[in-house]
Amino acid sequence: MSGERRLDLVVPPGAAGERLDRFLGAVGAIGTRSQAKQLIDAGRVRIGGGRCKAGRVLRAGEQIEVLLPPSEPSGLVPEALPLAVLWEDAEVLAVDKPPGMVVHPAPGARRGTLVAAVLHRLGALEGVGDPARPGIVHRLDRDTSGVLLVARTAAALAALARQFHDRTVEKRYLAVVHGRLARERGMIDRPIGRAPRARRMSVRGRRPRAAVTRFEVLERFGVATLVALYPETGRTHQLRVHLAAAGHPVVGDRVYGPRAQARAPAVLAAFGRQALHAEAITFTHPTSGQRITVRAPLPRDMADLVTALRAGAAGPGLA
Repeated sequence: MSGERRLDLVVPPGAAGERLDRFLGAVGAIGTRSQAKQLIDAGRVRIGGGRCKAGRVLRAGEQIEVLLPPSEPSGLVPEALPLAVLWEDAEVLAVDKPPGMVVHPAPGARRGTLVAAVLHRLGALEGVGDPARPGIVHRLDRDTSGVLLVARTAAALAALARQFHDRTVEKRYLAVVHGRLARERGMIDRPIGRAPRARRMSVRGRRPRAAVTRFEVLERFGVATLVALYPETGRTHQLRVHLAAAGHPVVGDRVYGPRAQARAPAVLAAFGRQALHAEAITFTHPTSGQRITVRAPLPRDMADLVTALRAGAAGPGLA
């Protein structure tokens, strides 16, 4: 059929013993586990030339052929928006997402997205993942700034999505949180599920999934703390939920820390978004195999907040 695309995959050693549908669900060009199962049930997935079942257990080195159906028109319109590029080659684009920008179109946010800016710079990314968010490997919340990776080819998307699935991508965030953390470093290991109220997550939510965040104190202020965060899992709103559950919500977070924000000193209460920044990301390049680290400078609003806090702080300088 015209417009169909073939995706050839090789099962890496780390995926041996995994179910076929779970493995394919982590491939960016396919989307989700349920979408993978639909392709398998429709006979669009073959291993060794033969049809297979969703629950088939994979072996390292096996070759999987996936026949993807034609892409539906996305309706995306490229927009000439400012785009701070941190890294770019034929396979991967890394950008510094500003606070306030939505990554891809969603209800109530159809224009002004990062995807629209990327399409204006790169042109069409046909066949590179979901047509509604082409090339997008991972996401950041609207009001979180920092490094975001975009795949320029289907092969790069599949490779990067696999790395996120296997947790081999290293991420470092910076956050200003309410209060003074007692420990210099530590780990928050609390499962996260969806809370009864829509669009919220909770450590007491339904169907919780394992979530682990490591933290390190960088600087203490009288009323707040600057911390580095290293998420070992990638749950929705993980950092914000974990910090709030630990009693130190992110400054400016009016979803998970409204009480702390309401009674905070003026310098914190006036901050207009969550003070959370994706400072660095380390990944394995899909083609060269090299480990690459991309960094994004602290945005002006957070830098100004730290400067204001530092001016009134009695603690030590940045570690």
